[in-house]
Amino acid sequence: MRLFHAAARTHASFDDEHLVAYAGLEPVMRLADHCDLGGLVGEHVAVADRLGVNAAAKITSIVAGMAAGADSIADLDALRHGGMDKLFDQVRAPSTLGSFLRCLSWGNVRQIEKVARELLARLAACAPLLPGAGTVAFLDVDSTQKRTYGYAKQGSGFGHTKIQGKSVLVRGLNVLASVLSTPLAAPVVTGTRLRGGNAGSARGAESLVAESITAARAAGATGILIVRGDSAFYSAGVVAACRRAGARFSITAKMDRKIKAAIATIAEDAWTAIEYPDAIFDEQAGCWISDAEIAEVPYTAFASKKGQAVTARLIVRRVKRLNPASAIGQDELFSVHRYHAVFTDSPFHLVQAEQQHRGHAIVEQVFADLADGPLAHLPSGDFAANAAWLTCAAITHNLLRAASCLAGPVHARARGATLRRRLIAVPARLARHGRGHLTLHLPEHWRWQRAWMNLFETLHKPPPAVVA
Repeated sequence: MRLFHAAARTHASFDDEHLVAYAGLEPVMRLADHCDLGGLVGEHVAVADRLGVNAAAKITSIVAGMAAGADSIADLDALRHGGMDKLFDQVRAPSTLGSFLRCLSWGNVRQIEKVARELLARLAACAPLLPGAGTVAFLDVDSTQKRTYGYAKQGSGFGHTKIQGKSVLVRGLNVLASVLSTPLAAPVVTGTRLRGGNAGSARGAESLVAESITAARAAGATGILIVRGDSAFYSAGVVAACRRAGARFSITAKMDRKIKAAIATIAEDAWTAIEYPDAIFDEQAGCWISDAEIAEVPYTAFASKKGQAVTARLIVRRVKRLNPASAIGQDELFSVHRYHAVFTDSPFHLVQAEQQHRGHAIVEQVFADLADGPLAHLPSGDFAANAAWLTCAAITHNLLRAASCLAGPVHARARGATLRRRLIAVPARLARHGRGHLTLHLPEHWRWQRAWMNLFETLHKPPPAVVA
């Protein structure tokens, strides 16, 4: 591709009051309006501070800005350009939104979290958000360290995170989140919680799991619901929360003395080879030839805690690792394995249950998606403001995910950045005609025109005719 006009004959001017840069916000925010996001905020969020008036308009402005790609308070000004005031009413300035976030208390943050959970249920009713959730669904809980710089952020502290597979101490704030998915659906966020940077991964996990299971059920996960987590969530409290709510659990077990003793009781002929990296399927034998094998044994966990003992399955995966004796040519004489244990009450057979647990990694995709969007920064020095920003980011993620399902199967599992590029950041010229009619003129030959129109037409269907 090359330029058609010479530089001296090319001019630019920011003077079109009928042009918008984010035409996709119209159907997306109409979906939010269909689910009455503003009404939910008005019902549940009560801010005592005078700067908290009209919380519904301010939170919807933050969500709209995040949907357009804002990752800081200043970026929310992207909503105020061209003809945006002809598409939307009550758009607030970034300074107003920043003051609103800073006036919130921790109780207000919890109220916004309730709005997020109820909105998810309404989105699931408006869009095919979680196909297959009536059969089986997975609720994944995990934490991530959101890095901060300097000392201005309230709650900032040093906590463990992984960079290129290595655990390191990083100054930041700790984000605890739960995501809901099915084998057919991309994950949505069911709960978030911001903690101090030095908080342990499992801090507050029991209450978050309980709330998230309730939110998952309300969103349509009425079948088998399996809560998955890594070894940080291997605790009697988390398992008890799952059982009280009628959910199953699949949690990586800590390799303590009791777990190692249980693994030692597994007979050598009980191990089954599985499909794993570098595995080869032997068609004649009808099985996998692999360095990874799995087996299971009954196990009672938390026996030392009065009244909290739980008996379930201990599924163990072992993978061959480099034998220290290989340097002297004895690698074939002594087989050395690395063991991974999962404590679960999954109703599925061994191979399927172990494979499903490995799917817990999907939560990392959600963290990456949020970090590539509104959670690129925690924009305020105030802890509650950042917690509210985190919850608004979760609302935006779920709203975009529902919109993508209405756009069509191609976008139903797309990343947030892809959705913003294809469906949101579409320029359009506004034209008024007739009495109160508005037409959006979008670029001709837009590659994702059909998906955009699917979303637009679904949310602009005329009301059904009233039969006399």
